[in-house]
Amino acid sequence: MDLKDQLKNLFPEHVPEEDTAKKQEKPKYWLQDDPIICKYEKRKGKPITILEGYNGADSDFKKLAKDLKTFLGVGGSFKNESIIIQGDYRDRIMEFLKDHGFSVKRVGG
Repeated sequence: MDLKDQLKNLFPEHVPEEDTAKKQEKPKYWLQDDPIICKYEKRKGKPITILEGYNGADSDFKKLAKDLKTFLGVGGSFKNESIIIQGDYRDRIMEFLKDHGFSVKRVGG
């Protein structure tokens, strides 16, 4: 029996007030001021989307790569300070990044 249950037993008519102040959500990733570069290339005849310019910790960048791949349902990798996503998903990636508070710059085609 925790404290809330004990208080309900002692004061059955009391209705607890909800906090009016919203809790600040901590961002999942480290946000930077500089935009992330989102560009499109073809390697070996296959389209890929490359994200560069993130200057946070490697662990945050890897987490961002994993979340992007899961969101899009595609493969990809994290190499040499850049995220490589299989396919041309620039619009969806940019929308995802903007929803999470990043500034994004589209480069190429």
